[in-house]
Amino acid sequence: MSENEPRDPTAEAGSEHLPADPRPVPDDWDLTQTATAAEAAQAVAQAEDRLLRLAAEYDNYRKRTIREKTEAFDRGATALVTRLLDVLDDIDRLAASDAAATTHKSFRSAFDLVQKKLWKELEAAGLERIDPVGAPFDPALHDAVAAVAPEEPEQDHTVKATFQTGYRFNGVIVRPARVQVYSANGVA
Repeated sequence: MSENEPRDPTAEAGSEHLPADPRPVPDDWDLTQTATAAEAAQAVAQAEDRLLRLAAEYDNYRKRTIREKTEAFDRGATALVTRLLDVLDDIDRLAASDAAATTHKSFRSAFDLVQKKLWKELEAAGLERIDPVGAPFDPALHDAVAAVAPEEPEQDHTVKATFQTGYRFNGVIVRPARVQVYSANGVA
């Protein structure tokens, strides 16, 4: 190589053992030109600025999504409470009724109506009862608190009695039913 020929910076001694750079070099890029320290510092500063802006955008996004989830939950809870206000008004009227002028039968009738109205609203919101008497025992839906010997063999592992009703809200178990189970070996 003569002194007048430009030196190829990619043709270093032993470079034949280095892997090829997968990034193509643009045609207009002069490999003999180097960046100054000031240009490099400016490029680093710009990269840091982009990184800080991206981190701030992500933090704002995270905070916004948390706020939106909270607001959505609050809107849902508000909608449910709004549906229950009529039932609460009925309960208040029932509680304020004159005990001397109200018979037990009329009080019981009013209570039954309020209970039906409450259940209608809760079911419309997505609440379901789990009362599995006679159904096969399912540990995902039931919590066995007692076991008794079956009277007939086909009753084995079926629910004999419900001690506490279970509930499912929009398909998700809120509380499993606490049950007594028929079991031939005494274990549910």
